[in-house]
Amino acid sequence: MIKRQEDEKYMSLALQEAEQAFREEEVPVGAVVVIDGKVVAAEHNRREQTQDPTAHAEVLAIREAAKKRGSWRLTDATVYVTKEPCPMCAGAVLNARVKRLVFGCRDPKGGAVESLYRIPTDERLNHKVEVTGGVLKEECSELLRRFFRQRREHKDLT
Repeated sequence: MIKRQEDEKYMSLALQEAEQAFREEEVPVGAVVVIDGKVVAAEHNRREQTQDPTAHAEVLAIREAAKKRGSWRLTDATVYVTKEPCPMCAGAVLNARVKRLVFGCRDPKGGAVESLYRIPTDERLNHKVEVTGGVLKEECSELLRRFFRQRREHKDLT
């Protein structure tokens, strides 16, 4: 029960990042990296802002955490992200040797953790990541639904 409460606490922080992305008209995904009970990085999607196709919340947060740590190996880190990572982000989690990945809602069209692929737990790869899905999934899903509903409504007005 304590682990679930802790997961919800950090996922709430990731949701705050996702809400910031929403305000910036980015797809509302947020991520935080936690090591030893401390948030070492918090980011949200910035693809539109930077015109960088790799500027996903997870990648940006992992980069920030690695820089602060002075090592690309994040073997004692937990990454919290509001939406199931895509193949690129799941690969980044794996390549950073992250210990644990916690995500909010599934992504049936692009998820690479449980939905379409299982990159972090693939037995053929040299590192495995502990995965917990569905933390605050309703809140995470609703933010994405609201964002895409708003985009469709604005598109209809033009």
